[in-house]
Amino acid sequence: MGDHSVSGKLDQEETRAFMKALLADVRALEVMLERGMFDEGRRRVGAEQEMFLVDADMRPAPVACEILDGCEERRLTTELARFNLEANVDPRVFGGTALSELEAEIRTLVGIADGRAHAHGARVLLTGILPTLRRSDLGLSNMTPSPRYRALNDTLLTMRGGDFHIEIKGIDELNVRHDNVMFEACNTSFQVHFQVAPKEFAKLYNVAQLVTAPVLAAAVNSPMLFGSRLWHETRIALFSSSIDERSSSRAARGFRPRVTFGDGWVKSSVLEIFREQIARFRVVLSAPANGDPMKAVERGEAPKLSALRLHNGTVYRWNRACYGINDDGVAHLRIENRVLPSGPTILDEVANAAFFFGLMSGVVERIGDPQHALDFDIAKDNFFAAARHGLKAQFTWLDGETLTAGELIRERLLPLAREGLEHVKIAGEDIDRYLGVIAARVDAGRTGAAWTLESVSAIGKDVSEDMRERMLLKTMLEHQRTGTPVHEWATPVLGAMSDQEDEWRRGLQRVGQFMSTDLFTVQPTDLVDLAASVMEWEHIKHVLVEDDDGHLLGLVTHRSLLRLVARGGHEGKAPIIVQDIMIESPRTVTPDTPTLEAMQLMREERVGCLPVCEDGRLVGIITQSDLIRVSAHLLEKFLKGER
Repeated sequence: MGDHSVSGKLDQEETRAFMKALLADVRALEVMLERGMFDEGRRRVGAEQEMFLVDADMRPAPVACEILDGCEERRLTTELARFNLEANVDPRVFGGTALSELEAEIRTLVGIADGRAHAHGARVLLTGILPTLRRSDLGLSNMTPSPRYRALNDTLLTMRGGDFHIEIKGIDELNVRHDNVMFEACNTSFQVHFQVAPKEFAKLYNVAQLVTAPVLAAAVNSPMLFGSRLWHETRIALFSSSIDERSSSRAARGFRPRVTFGDGWVKSSVLEIFREQIARFRVVLSAPANGDPMKAVERGEAPKLSALRLHNGTVYRWNRACYGINDDGVAHLRIENRVLPSGPTILDEVANAAFFFGLMSGVVERIGDPQHALDFDIAKDNFFAAARHGLKAQFTWLDGETLTAGELIRERLLPLAREGLEHVKIAGEDIDRYLGVIAARVDAGRTGAAWTLESVSAIGKDVSEDMRERMLLKTMLEHQRTGTPVHEWATPVLGAMSDQEDEWRRGLQRVGQFMSTDLFTVQPTDLVDLAASVMEWEHIKHVLVEDDDGHLLGLVTHRSLLRLVARGGHEGKAPIIVQDIMIESPRTVTPDTPTLEAMQLMREERVGCLPVCEDGRLVGIITQSDLIRVSAHLLEKFLKGER
């Protein structure tokens, strides 16, 4: 869950004190490893369930603090945003009915969270990225009020020296900037933990690195962000940029990002990871020293290693090495896999976990340490291919053969995962249940990401983007409540929605729900002839004028062109450019402006359109034609007796 009693914007004295504590923790860890002061006789598994909170319109509901206020369930806690929650699942010995127990506990915790959310007009939704999120949802007002989060935001911004920049190319392309770390809050994950003995850590960590790609390929569930269709698991690209503290000059020099898959196999010890992180990554958070760790070691006790754990929590490896202390006071090491998205259902999530845990056991028994069988860069390339393309990703595997992720999983890895689960004596019915879900998902080619993209296509473009996204999430929520795994989900159909009248009413409340985002723009120094041609070719009456950074500068209307012609045009004269005739600083609205307010503004100002801006940048336009279309639909419903 992380230490929330921290500080950022460190002065030199605080930085030196924290670094001293950090180095002392590493020395204590070295001695503990030499003396065998770790839990070595068992493997245990656990998980963290992150979740979104949504309102009746399927928009993010920032009510996490209200939900947790007075909540006695210790396993529920906050996340970065007020519209996220996290549930920490208790660890259990890896064997027997551990997997079905894991599923039951997650259902209980999500049920508690959902019940408390319902009292605040919200519901819990499990998905890697919430399609209805907008940049306006990512302000600091929606950040959970915690010193840790605010310190992280302030420190990373200072280190970057500017805004965070997200650039992702998929089916569509997304290129946006933001002035805080709340991009990270767009992601929710299902993180699984695998406890290992120190002597087998390097080998099992390398196995985790090897199998993460195929496990991710089968689990992808985050293909959309801000209305754009991007990677099948867009979380991977988004998270990598959302907390990247590197300035442009440091990035150009090859400084490593804090979100990383790594650069090589671990050779012999967990110390390699912790030492590299201290050497490569600057301290961004600190906390007061928690005593001398060596004194605890000399007493035979497990020290907290608070500085090491805090710094480790600010370096985001997709497979993270973790130090912890069991309830009986014995220290342990575990591998935290952070790649799996939340959802689509709890059954799907536990199936993903079973596949990962089974491969962890099966690969190490059958293959051993993969550092002797595969170049690390190939494993890394497989990982990013899985994030981009899901089951259709092309992999290179241990024997040098190239095959799709789906073929690899079906032909090689599912049998190996079954062997691994059988080796640790997982209950046979649990093996059949969870690996059966993975097998059916692969056979159908229906991951959460594939279902989402198919659904967007099935709904079509005859409805607004906002309505399409809400239909998508309503269908998703209905399926999640039934618990049906995603490979059995049907795609939503517009005509099959249960309450179309209510959907249309909800879809017309704000400008952003029906504005046009496919914009044709010109720049102020362009010829007027270009603006006129664009209007003629695209059958539009307004062309927006913007600068290179997307800031709205003006508006050219069909009427202004007619006035130019009436004055005799510009035949035989110096060329007239856009800025000579554009309307400067036109009235604008935001995506959250109420529709009725926008309509009233258009009447009062006697204008035929309103540019839509967000954070000073152009994002859309609404016109009289849009409002007529909306009104015509409502009138049609009224005449049919549907209102």
